[in-house]
Amino acid sequence: MTAGTTTGTSRADQSAVRHPVYNDRKLHLGTFSSNLSGGCAISTIDGTLEATWDQTQALATMGDQMDFEALVPVGRWRGFGGETNFNGAGFECFTWAAGMGSATEKAGLFVTSHVPTIHPVLAAKQAATIDHISAGRLALNIVTGWHAPEIEMFGVKQLPHDERYDVAQEWVDIIRQLWTSEEPISVDGKYFTVTDASIAPKPVQTPHPVLMNAGGSGAGRHFGARNCDVVFVSSDLAQQSPEAMRAKVDDFKRLAREEYGREIKVWTNAYVVQEDTEAEAAQFLDYYVNQRGDWEAVENLVTSMGMNSQSFAPETMQAMKYHFIAGWAGYPVVGTKEQVADTLIALGAEGGLDGVLLSWPRYIQDMKRFQEETYPLLVQAGVR
Repeated sequence: MTAGTTTGTSRADQSAVRHPVYNDRKLHLGTFSSNLSGGCAISTIDGTLEATWDQTQALATMGDQMDFEALVPVGRWRGFGGETNFNGAGFECFTWAAGMGSATEKAGLFVTSHVPTIHPVLAAKQAATIDHISAGRLALNIVTGWHAPEIEMFGVKQLPHDERYDVAQEWVDIIRQLWTSEEPISVDGKYFTVTDASIAPKPVQTPHPVLMNAGGSGAGRHFGARNCDVVFVSSDLAQQSPEAMRAKVDDFKRLAREEYGREIKVWTNAYVVQEDTEAEAAQFLDYYVNQRGDWEAVENLVTSMGMNSQSFAPETMQAMKYHFIAGWAGYPVVGTKEQVADTLIALGAEGGLDGVLLSWPRYIQDMKRFQEETYPLLVQAGVR
C-alpha cells in the first residue's frame, strides 16, 4: 500500500483497510518523540535529535523501511529550560503526521493531540484528512495535558486531574460521532458545544481510526480501557523485568475486558543503548546521563509533573531523573546487538506487550545502527 492509493474509492471499498497495529507480527515496534529537539534524551552529548525536517524525516524513513507499526510524535508547546531547553523546538503533530503521510508508505502514523488545545470538530476533520493522505494509517493519541505552562499558553486554566478526563470523554465522543454519523450532529455538553456539525469525507478506516492513550492514573487507565485501541504502561523503576511488565499488561487487559467488554493492545516505551560490548554500552549510558545529562531541565520536568522530594524518597527521585534523562523514563534496553534483540523479544514473549516504542540517545546514528545490526536479528527470530 502506498500513500494516496485509496483516493477516489468509496468507504465500502476501503472496509478492508486495517491500521498496521493490527497486523499479525509477534512484536510491534515504533519510534517515540522523533518530532522534537532532543528526542527522548535530556543530554548535552553530540548527536541528539535536532528539530529539522530532514532529521525527523530521516527517522520516519528508517521506521518505514523496517515496517514499524507506529511513528508516535510527542505533543509539546514549550521546552523545559536548562542548557538544552529540552523539547523546546519541534513540529506540531497534526501537520507533522500529514507531511509524514506523504513521505512514508507503510508505517502507522500517530497524532498526539492535547484535548484543551483544539476543538473536536477541527480535530476530527484534520485526522480524517491525514487518514486519506496516508491511505488509512492514522491513529489519534489523546492526551489531556499535564504540563500546566503549555495549557496556559492557550488562555485556559489547568483543570483538576480527573476532570481533564471528563473533558476528554466528551471530546472523543464528539469526534467518534463525526467520524461515523451520516447525519449532522449537535451537542450541548458541559465542555463543548457543537451545532449541526458533520465532516466529509469520513476517515478511510472503519468504523473509525485507531485511538490511543497513555494515561497511567486510575482515571487515565479507565479512559484508555473504555475508549482506546492502544494503551501504554510504564516500566516500574524498582523492578524492570519482563515478568513485572507482564503483570501490568495483564492487569490493564483485564480491566478493559471485565469493566468495558473490550480487547486492547498494550505498549510501552524503551530507550536503546547499543554498543559492541555490554561494558561499552553501560559506559556510554553513564556518560550521556550522569556526565552530560541536563539535570536542570529534568528537574523542571519532574517538578511540572508534580514529583518532588516531599512525595518520593531522595533515591527514588534520583532514579526517576536518571531514567528521564536516559530516555523519557522508558524501559532500559542496554547492551550488544544480541542483548538488545533478546530484551525486546522477551518484552513481547514474557512481558506480554503488543508493542514497544523505541528511542535512541543519538537518535539518527543509533537508529541506523539498530536497523543494520539488530533489526535483522529480530527478523531471524521470527518476531518481525
